[in-house]
Amino acid sequence: MVLVEVSESSESKPSLIFVDKLRGVYEKFSLDLIKDRVKVRASCNGLLCCSSIPDKGVYYVCNPMTREYKLLPKTRERPLTRFYPDGEATLVGLACDLSMQKFNVVLAGYHRTFGHRPERTFICLVFDSESSKWRKFVSLQDDYFTHMNRNQVVYVNGLLHWLTGSCTCVLVLDLNCDMWRKLSLPEEVCFGTGSRVHLLESDGYLSVIQISEAWMTIWVLKDYEKEEWLVVDRVSLRCIRGMVPGIFPISQTGQYVFLATHKQIVGKAFIRDGLISCNKPPFRKWKFDLFHGNLSSEMTRGKLKSPSG
Repeated sequence: MVLVEVSESSESKPSLIFVDKLRGVYEKFSLDLIKDRVKVRASCNGLLCCSSIPDKGVYYVCNPMTREYKLLPKTRERPLTRFYPDGEATLVGLACDLSMQKFNVVLAGYHRTFGHRPERTFICLVFDSESSKWRKFVSLQDDYFTHMNRNQVVYVNGLLHWLTGSCTCVLVLDLNCDMWRKLSLPEEVCFGTGSRVHLLESDGYLSVIQISEAWMTIWVLKDYEKEEWLVVDRVSLRCIRGMVPGIFPISQTGQYVFLATHKQIVGKAFIRDGLISCNKPPFRKWKFDLFHGNLSSEMTRGKLKSPSG
């Protein structure tokens, strides 16, 4: 299922809808189960990571299907003096391991001593649901992240992935050893005006989608060590040419890609036959907003025991 945040007007409270990609039906939910004003920062395998809007440094993990949630213990870091530029973590990730029935929350950002300029020091805090404790490690990084990229975190094969702001590489976090690494993008990826690159997950593989002019090119990562990317397909977007400058992919499987604008879901681009379906789901009465989390994530009814509040 695809998770999308919607609002009926600019004054109304946003809510969530879960779209069943196979059946074309949807369910509507809200986050009023959390007695706080929150924004979604990440999602993974049915769970959401939300941050408090009035109280910086307060995070929740919830399961909107079962309406259960967990308030995470506060870290020992002082957010207003630790994270640059606004006291909040630049990167927020959620890794939910269904086989181990556990989850991790990751907060990462550049260090800033109060009254001083930010440094290259990159602080990473990891919450472990088994121990209910945070751990910390520090590294040096020099990447930056756009609003879109920092909110499109992808969890695949025990690794969290973020596309850097320059779109030249992927920053990867291995939670098994608390190590960062950089992953090169496909050599064929083009950078320039009108070309946009997005990171997704497709049937257990890391996927890169590039949209430029009236074409969409799709790669999947077949070998991590060799950084070997395979072109899945190149799809024409001519039937929605007028929407191309504003569209972005929100979910992907081995058969199709869901495309959306900030106002509506556009349709499905079918992979391997080079065609796009222009049949639109029945959501045009809503305004679609890119929420502060992973819009492209998969929401499943996994067997993981949900966090309780």
